[in-house]
Amino acid sequence: MTLPFLIQPFIEYGFMRRALVACLALSLSTTTLGVFLFLRRMSLMGDALSHAILPGVATGYLLSGMSLLAMGTGGFIAGILVALVAGWVSRRTPLKEDASFAGFYLGSLALGVTLVSLRGSSVDLLHLLFGSILAVDRQSLTFVAAVATLTLLCLAVCYRGLVSEVFDSTWLEVNKRRLPTLFHTLFLGLLVLNLVAGFQVLGTLMVVGMMMLPAVAARCWMHTLPGMILLAGIVGVLCSWFGLSISWRVALPAGPSIVLCASVFFLFSILFGGRSRLAVVLLRPFFGKER
Repeated sequence: MTLPFLIQPFIEYGFMRRALVACLALSLSTTTLGVFLFLRRMSLMGDALSHAILPGVATGYLLSGMSLLAMGTGGFIAGILVALVAGWVSRRTPLKEDASFAGFYLGSLALGVTLVSLRGSSVDLLHLLFGSILAVDRQSLTFVAAVATLTLLCLAVCYRGLVSEVFDSTWLEVNKRRLPTLFHTLFLGLLVLNLVAGFQVLGTLMVVGMMMLPAVAARCWMHTLPGMILLAGIVGVLCSWFGLSISWRVALPAGPSIVLCASVFFLFSILFGGRSRLAVVLLRPFFGKER
């Protein structure tokens, strides 16, 4: 029963195969970015930027309807602008970067919803917020695959620089003054690009779950950065596969089902992961101290 449950819908239906391929591509690129976000202590930035792209996506929708090019371009421009403006405000005012992002992303979310409501329906708004993974066409699939490929190539080429910025940014600033800004800008660009690709599949609200939950869960098990990246990617792939299979069998929304699978693994990891072992702490009063 288990094997047919996991493979039957992807054998019989083309739209399920396209959804699976899109999710697998996103899993490999977004989870890697999520690991670096987690290590930078910027986990909520992904959530902020996912809402920040909504006004640009909505503007593209108002101008050209459900055009992938128009909505993707608008979302990318909006996300980059919010990231740059929020960083500039944090440098020029007493506000920290997280507070600056919070203010801008809340306003962006409200603006995006308002823009969609000017012309669209509640169905269009739900499509932008929660995605329509089972309606992924060849054009969207090609775009997602291209973004994932570009992201992985850029991360592979700039891996040492990104790691240096995360763990020893002071040394990088002293010895190579312009590189930290270059790496930070590249990272933000890749982050926004993946969020734009992800909204086509999971929506602006759900794509952050695929990005951050496997990355945070991997930290509960792994001690090294390559191990975290590898495990996060594997978890993302498995959650995509299981989530789509469960949504097909039980008639649940596909995007939330994938994120719920990732949430289950996250909870399991914080309870039983080798680096967290929360279950041991909770059960210690009942079984006495560890020996």
